[in-house]
Amino acid sequence: MPDLAPKITPCIWFDQNNAEEAVAFYDSVFGNVRLVSVIRNGTHGPGPKGSVLAGAFEIAGQRIEFINGGPAFRLSEAFSLAVRCDSQAEIDRLWDALVADGGEHAPCGWLKDRFGVSWQIVPRVLYEMHEDPDPARADRVMQAMLQMRKLDIAALERAYAGG
Repeated sequence: MPDLAPKITPCIWFDQNNAEEAVAFYDSVFGNVRLVSVIRNGTHGPGPKGSVLAGAFEIAGQRIEFINGGPAFRLSEAFSLAVRCDSQAEIDRLWDALVADGGEHAPCGWLKDRFGVSWQIVPRVLYEMHEDPDPARADRVMQAMLQMRKLDIAALERAYAGG
């Protein structure tokens, strides 16, 4: 059977042997997660026989590899998953769900979930505002965004309009 995986995919290193729990959590948040593959530890480890070593899942069509790698490496904000949202309701729902039960708020639409994965929860319209050829409009939006944690579309639009 041919390998249909993309040539390049991100891979998340989980250090608490909780990749399966994370995938189930992401499915509860996004509702469109599909477990693609699971590799289990055999007799010679590195983890207990039968436990999950690695695998892959798809979330909103994006394939992500994962590994239960242990505490040798920690996740950081140097890697994040960006989610482009179409409404404030979508931003609010995803933000609240991802920071629940131990997640952390961060500036400018960033957060960390309880597994340590960094996310950017960003309205699609923000990209258009940042790319405006009028530098004053784009700068006002940037200044407004820098004051926020969870992004507020109405406040960004007011800044964009000059209000």
